[in-house]
Amino acid sequence: MTHLRTLDSLDARGKRAVLRADLNVPFEGGRATDTTRIERIVPTLERLLEAGASIVVLSHFGRPEGKVVPALSLARVAPALAKAIGRPVRFVATDWRDEAAIEAAETMAPGDVVLMENTRFHPGESRNDPALAEKFAKLGDFFVNDAFSAAHRPHASNVGIARLLPSAAGLAMAGEIIALQSSLDNPEPPVVALVGGAKVSSKLSVLGAIVRKVDALVIGGGMANTFLAAQGRPVGKSLCEHDLACAAREILAAAKHNQCDLVLPEDVVVAGEFKTHAASRTVALDAVGADDIILDIGPGSLARLETLFSRSRTVLWNGPLGAFEIPPFDAGTNAAARAAARLTEAGLLKSIAGGGDTLAALANAGVADKFTYISTAGGAFLEWLEGKPLPGVTVLQD
Repeated sequence: MTHLRTLDSLDARGKRAVLRADLNVPFEGGRATDTTRIERIVPTLERLLEAGASIVVLSHFGRPEGKVVPALSLARVAPALAKAIGRPVRFVATDWRDEAAIEAAETMAPGDVVLMENTRFHPGESRNDPALAEKFAKLGDFFVNDAFSAAHRPHASNVGIARLLPSAAGLAMAGEIIALQSSLDNPEPPVVALVGGAKVSSKLSVLGAIVRKVDALVIGGGMANTFLAAQGRPVGKSLCEHDLACAAREILAAAKHNQCDLVLPEDVVVAGEFKTHAASRTVALDAVGADDIILDIGPGSLARLETLFSRSRTVLWNGPLGAFEIPPFDAGTNAAARAAARLTEAGLLKSIAGGGDTLAALANAGVADKFTYISTAGGAFLEWLEGKPLPGVTVLQD
């Protein structure tokens, strides 16, 4: 890989740093329920502050589609960021159409930390608009990108600005790239990839690429229903993209052609409603009723996964196997994650996971600290698996 510029290439003394972070953390009842992404950028913040810099933090939050959406303001993230770094964080409200951000940045003193409003409140962010990138660049003297999880997006706040200022990767981003290079570029075989989640449509291209690279591909969650339906299996009222049946069959054929074992559930847990502790039962695939909703894998499917893990040396994990957000439908994901964690702790398996839902699922299973490496990235993690260049990384390379 081409050399990645790091913090060592920048002189931060008495200067303003523009730091791109990913503060898109989950909230519930006004409280951040998982601050992993915030904690990951703390070392970079501390390094810059120790060098005498002031810091302007840029981040997106949700998908406001270029409009000001109060519910997606970063104002509520500022207290969590301040707590993480142990110093005040000033929040600046702006729709990025005014000069509030630039005026605030120009009054900063060394050691100050300012969090700017959601970059996606401006439509030019997702279009990598040059005018918006210039506005971002006016906020500081140099740029640091510590948001690997957004590196697959060619946006103004991570690609456009990097072309206008001296720029480098933050400690978290550099760490992610080193870990993923060592784990994914030449993984020890046999390699099994587990890809779950709700929709096949968001992961079609990566599934097509993965079957050429791994020995086995496990498909779980709502995605599995699309593949089961494509095989003529009943899925009842389950989440399913029936219009993607042809695409699913093409991936099944590609897996067979590349001698990749594509693993789908062989038994499932169904319920009549998507509800916590809803009455449920385990059935064979052909016994799924017209009113059933598939919400988890069954014990037979779990046993097959545990055997597959025990015969592998590397597992790449993205997405849950079922509706892990509500019990008892988290049982399959929890048990599979714990099996991978046990093998990892025994030194028999290298386990690499990535994605927001994945992080939450592994935390729910109590094994978030037992995998070899967990990336905070979802889309970027998948595109790295696929072998695509990431614009937010490429722009930081010499």
